Amino acid sequence: MERLLEIKNLSVDVNKKHILKNLNLIVNANEIHVIMGPNGAGKSTLANVILNNPEYTKTTGQILFKNEDITNLKTDEIARKGVFMSFQSPEEIPGISVFNFVKTAKGKISNSTNMFELKQEIEQNMKELNMKKDFVTRDFNVGFSGGEKKKNEMLQMLELKPTLAILDETDSGLDVDAIKTVSKAIKMFKNKGNAVIIITHSTKILEDLKVDFVHVLLDGQIVETSTDVLAQEIDKYGYSKFKEGAKCQKLN
Repeated sequence: MERLLEIKNLSVDVNKKHILKNLNLIVNANEIHVIMGPNGAGKSTLANVILNNPEYTKTTGQILFKNEDITNLKTDEIARKGVFMSFQSPEEIPGISVFNFVKTAKGKISNSTNMFELKQEIEQNMKELNMKKDFVTRDFNVGFSGGEKKKNEMLQMLELKPTLAILDETDSGLDVDAIKTVSKAIKMFKNKGNAVIIITHSTKILEDLKVDFVHVLLDGQIVETSTDVLAQEIDKYGYSKFKEGAKCQKLN
């Protein structure tokens, strides 16, 4: 099984505050990982650090992607290597259509892009995601509802075909139907050669997915890892039992 992502002893500061603390994580091809935790646990920090967002300071550790050290690469270089990230609050780009954005982004990672094939593929994916035909001609995210912005990100993921997709609270603020659409896009994307990391604090997005590992992130550390049964426990009991367990580990 190919190892796609390996995070070794990663510690991260934001504004001189310790956010991640000696975090370790391995993601192999053909896996879906879910990272759950309360607000402020460090979930979004982890996503941003993998893409080397300059607002975050790595104090220790190493990030490997397909056995290559990407710890200090620029964000666009990491993206070109096959890492995709969806954002909690996607940016608006007036004057650039959805189609032109996808075409440009695809051109950055592919030497040859057939416009006819790209258009056909986009139309098919839009149909699968129940998106209106005029969607691709609209300015990128301008005037989009929350659900439309998330569908737009799923469309990008399907078109760019990254090796690793990191979905940072893509389900946040969505209604049941929109969450099902996001889940469907993940299932369409997932194959034996790629992997997905879903960052969330809700179990709704997991109901239609078969996930391999669920990690509980508390106070900058992964304190528990198991199957999707763990998500069910969180849904039922919350994070209190894991907080108590983390306290006991520190005392020991």
